[in-house]
Amino acid sequence: MKLSAQYYQQFDADFALEVPGEGYGGWKQATIDLSAEHTAVVVMHAWDTGTRQQFPGWHRAVEYIPRSVEISRTIFPGLLGAVRNAALPLFHVVGGGDYYSKCPGYQRALALAGPSPGPLPQVDRDPMLDQLRAFRNEHVFVGSHNRADVERGFKALDFLPEARPLDSEGVAEDGHQLFALCKERGVNHLIYAGFAINWCLLLSPGGMADMSQRGVMCSALRQAVTAVENKETARRELCKELGLWRVALAYGFVFDVDALMGALKA
Repeated sequence: MKLSAQYYQQFDADFALEVPGEGYGGWKQATIDLSAEHTAVVVMHAWDTGTRQQFPGWHRAVEYIPRSVEISRTIFPGLLGAVRNAALPLFHVVGGGDYYSKCPGYQRALALAGPSPGPLPQVDRDPMLDQLRAFRNEHVFVGSHNRADVERGFKALDFLPEARPLDSEGVAEDGHQLFALCKERGVNHLIYAGFAINWCLLLSPGGMADMSQRGVMCSALRQAVTAVENKETARRELCKELGLWRVALAYGFVFDVDALMGALKA
């Protein structure tokens, strides 16, 4: 399968410039070959987090929620339909509750993978560490006045309607299970969609850092992701751009949704 791919050329710094890094090649584009036999699309943490009226505190702390809903509404139907019609494996990475526990694809992943490794050993806590964490909870994220809404929201968590898995599609809650699904289908390249590109898709269980340690190449779909933004970046969605750069630099490639859909239809 031939597909137009975006990659990032992180060389050569030009020390004749005031800012040597401005000599880097930057974003480039090339047509590459992908093995449809060994490639899968992954939808990660496509959560239905309710409305702002239901959980105002959650929406105050996670401002990208409306963008994720819009992507699910406008991008996912065509994208997931093309993937399914082409019989490309489609996996789902979940977490944050038990809304997925009865999915046949999750039961299959459990049977394939067996018990997941236990949590890592933890350092001993002390009152000062608890105090520092309490300070961060209050002043960094999510704020004490928002916490009750976030907790209520997670209890009601579900798939976004457009991202609900079919019974035949694998559902994994961590890298251990996702790796088992990859092994079953012979997949060595995962193309991620979902939320958020600079947070969960990179660092949560089943994300790119997790899977790349298992030898899997991890790429992303530009129009099918959004990012956790801050006050200084939200207007221009600069954290999304940095997240995509991180993917292109450390893990794989960045693809346009239309390019992938066109290649699948061809």
